[in-house]
Amino acid sequence: MTETQHEPIHPLRARVIDALSLAEDFIYTGLGALLAVYAVALLVRGYRDFIQVASGHATSAQFVDLLDQVLLVLLVVELLYTVQVSFRERGLVTEPFLVVALISVIRRVLVLTAQLPELAQANESSFRHAGIELVLLTLMIVVLVGSLIFLQRQTNEVGITRENAPDTEVGSKASD
Repeated sequence: MTETQHEPIHPLRARVIDALSLAEDFIYTGLGALLAVYAVALLVRGYRDFIQVASGHATSAQFVDLLDQVLLVLLVVELLYTVQVSFRERGLVTEPFLVVALISVIRRVLVLTAQLPELAQANESSFRHAGIELVLLTLMIVVLVGSLIFLQRQTNEVGITRENAPDTEVGSKASD
């Protein structure tokens, strides 16, 4: 059945669907506003921390905290983008979630790497656990990047199929 051939929907069902769509829009809007305010607050705090670090009154731990803060702002902005895409597409799109996960993992790798000298001096157990965590995080990066590449190839193949087959159902959906 193509998009133009729908079975009639009962009026009560149509009202319920409209109400749920409105609720979904309201929730996405609220979530987007909350993430935007949070990103601005993190950015202001990041600027404040940067000024303190740049003034020369910073420890190595404060450098690590600043790096963590900057990457957290990037993460929140990507989450905001994910909400925007979900709102626009009226459904979940996988790719932005993978990008958010990749940023999260990279953020942890960078912060953990910056903390390694302190962990090496603390005790052997902490250093060993950090090494194991780095190995696992590296594997996660490989899997996430592989997933993104796979999705990109799938998206490109679907796009090529839609362009080459305008008379099929897939092609008719692309032209709507």
